[in-house]
Amino acid sequence: MFAFLLVIHAIIAATLVTVILMQRSEGGGLGTGGSPAGLMSARGAADFLSRATAVLATLFIGFSIVLAVMAATRGAPAIDTSLARTPATQAPVTQPVPATAPSGNAAAPAATSPADNSAVPLAR
Repeated sequence: MFAFLLVIHAIIAATLVTVILMQRSEGGGLGTGGSPAGLMSARGAADFLSRATAVLATLFIGFSIVLAVMAATRGAPAIDTSLARTPATQAPVTQPVPATAPSGNAAAPAATSPADNSAVPLAR
């Protein structure tokens, strides 16, 4: 039922956007206009689009409230705990790397020990 109402809500939203864009504004809107001798005069089309906008906006707000109430009463937990962090185990401490390479190369950079986590402030 929820999925069906959600689809209807999306259709109402798309129709509302279309009706709003068809209305004549100061810039002309997206409507093609039409001749006054046609089936609907320009004033009649404007009245129809205004009424259609009001009806669709009311339906949109109504469906939004109904869907919000249905989503709140579905019985699902309020907070999703599926990604909750489990207590982390302490990583084993490895032996520090010597400051110079075993070959006696003095140009090798000094390595920091894994116990010194000053580079990662959140690891403490």
